Amino acid sequence: MLREWDDLPRFMKCEEVREYYNILAQKKTSLRLKRGFDLVVSGIMLVVLAIPMAFIAVVIKLDSKGPVFYRQERVTAYGKKFRIHKFRTMVDNADKIGAAVTVDDDSRITRIGAKLRNLRFDELPQVFDVLAGDMSFVGTRPEAVKYVEQYKPEFNATLLMPAGITSEASIRYKDECKLLDAAGKVDEVYVNQVLPKKMKWNLESIRKFGVFREILTIFRTVFAVLGKDYS
Repeated sequence: MLREWDDLPRFMKCEEVREYYNILAQKKTSLRLKRGFDLVVSGIMLVVLAIPMAFIAVVIKLDSKGPVFYRQERVTAYGKKFRIHKFRTMVDNADKIGAAVTVDDDSRITRIGAKLRNLRFDELPQVFDVLAGDMSFVGTRPEAVKYVEQYKPEFNATLLMPAGITSEASIRYKDECKLLDAAGKVDEVYVNQVLPKKMKWNLESIRKFGVFREILTIFRTVFAVLGKDYS
């Protein structure tokens, strides 16, 4: 739930964030409905997806060495750090031999990992993070700590709510890997060019926040995975 303004972390208590805080402060009922939706749907999904997820886990182990899950530290509401659950789609310790973002022809991606990424099945374990309250179905994608440390003050407004599995920005930038493919300095291009464009969508989603709007985003995500272009 939305904290009182005085209880926000110091780095978030600025005029740039205040605008978005005031918007959400008028929508506390919608925020409660959002959390209720997350709990109910993630619980159902965990039951329905238990067997498919177990099958994917076995395939990952057979395909390459390393753990089933990728547990990189990410940032969610109010700057809280947590270890995200994702199916591992890259070689073990990939984050130590390359950038925190991935390009389209990244040599670190495994054979099975490429298929999981295309279908976004690597995101399925994040239902555990939704149940725990670290994530929501819809919200700003959780960034790596080193990127959050470079946020402009206004970007911190996205930390007023939990990070999300999907978002309008994610839909528009579903081919982010291709955009970064030709970049010489991937991290630099991501922070200075890609991230600001994604943040425009994320901040606009806060301005227009509503539960039914978020449900529409979920449906748009499904259509995007099936091939529809929203760019």
